[in-house]
Amino acid sequence: MASFSCPAPYFVVRCSTAKEGSDSSHKQRYIKLNGVNIGSVSEADFLTQSARASRTLLASVAANGCVIEEDVRLKIPTKKQLVDPHRQGLIIEGGVGYRQTVVIRSYEVGPDKTATLESVMNLLQETALNHVWMSGLLSNGFGATHGMMKNNLIWVVSRMNVEVDHYPIWGEIVEIDTWVGASGKNGMRRDWLIRSQATGHVYARGTSTWVMMNQETRRLSKIPEEVRAEISPWFIEKQAIKEDVPEKISKLDDKAKYMNSHLKPKRSDLDMNHHVNNVKYLRWMLETIPDHVLESHQLSSIVLEYRRECGSSDIVQSLCEPEEDGILRDVDKIEDNEISLLNGFSLASEIFKAGGLLGSFDKGILRYTHLLQIEGEAKNEEIVRGRTTWKKKLTNIPFPTQ
Repeated sequence: MASFSCPAPYFVVRCSTAKEGSDSSHKQRYIKLNGVNIGSVSEADFLTQSARASRTLLASVAANGCVIEEDVRLKIPTKKQLVDPHRQGLIIEGGVGYRQTVVIRSYEVGPDKTATLESVMNLLQETALNHVWMSGLLSNGFGATHGMMKNNLIWVVSRMNVEVDHYPIWGEIVEIDTWVGASGKNGMRRDWLIRSQATGHVYARGTSTWVMMNQETRRLSKIPEEVRAEISPWFIEKQAIKEDVPEKISKLDDKAKYMNSHLKPKRSDLDMNHHVNNVKYLRWMLETIPDHVLESHQLSSIVLEYRRECGSSDIVQSLCEPEEDGILRDVDKIEDNEISLLNGFSLASEIFKAGGLLGSFDKGILRYTHLLQIEGEAKNEEIVRGRTTWKKKLTNIPFPTQ
């Protein structure tokens, strides 16, 4: 008689084969659970039955409060981990910061083979979650600690600022550093740096402010002392982007130059907290930017001020207004006969468009103000305000790659 053992949490499954007087097609396997015979199956059905039994056992144990199947699959660390070989992650900065090595995938780049801002924002979110994962504080929520889950709290972002000097290209290896710090009495700041592994040059910086929300009431909450004790040892007094006095973003109205209406979230737009992911907000905003700007410019910075959640049943309107700064208009759209006088001096259009004076006017930088709001309501409730800054696309990275 051959014996096979399969351990499961708190249980042992033993399967035995009776060989006497039977051929292989009629072999029977007798299954015992903790010494109790619970039935038999044929050789042909054994693997299928075994797989089903494993899932049944896990579900049964979970129902009795012993183990959760999701935890078994995820293997969430219960103590701080210094290295994560699967995610290419390391704990740095005196044991409280996090660095992850990432290869830019083909589905993360656009037609020009450079990573899109949406991909960059997704990487920021992923490294933030992996940082909490490595800390040993992660419960089964979306970045929530054990204390947060006990108090039915979740993280929500209230402000995000990302500056991009250069976008990574397809196949490039980048390092993403992230860390957290205090933001006032009841907020947390999270910062990021994205750099080229080959050259060490910083490509992008990001900073964000997070607050806690009660998952049931959807109201903002103070940080409980239990949670503060969990997260405060991880705080670093360092900022990727210094914002002494953040500039306010003005609210747009229905007179905005560009507008997209009747935008409806899809199921795939929802995150684990059941509201629209902030990367979807970015997509709705960028769709209002004129095509000729998208072709000639790249987004160099974005500031987002989040006002309220957006659910799956909300209908959204996206408004966009260019900031007119006189000479800092879209130079590609200016006709030759429009360029005649500047501060009382006559100029040749060839000199102007060749960049002789363009460099003195912030290199053709364009700025847009954005607003996402709930459509159809009398108050037109705001979801998020934004400001984007665009600069001329560069054909080459202006530093050596070796």
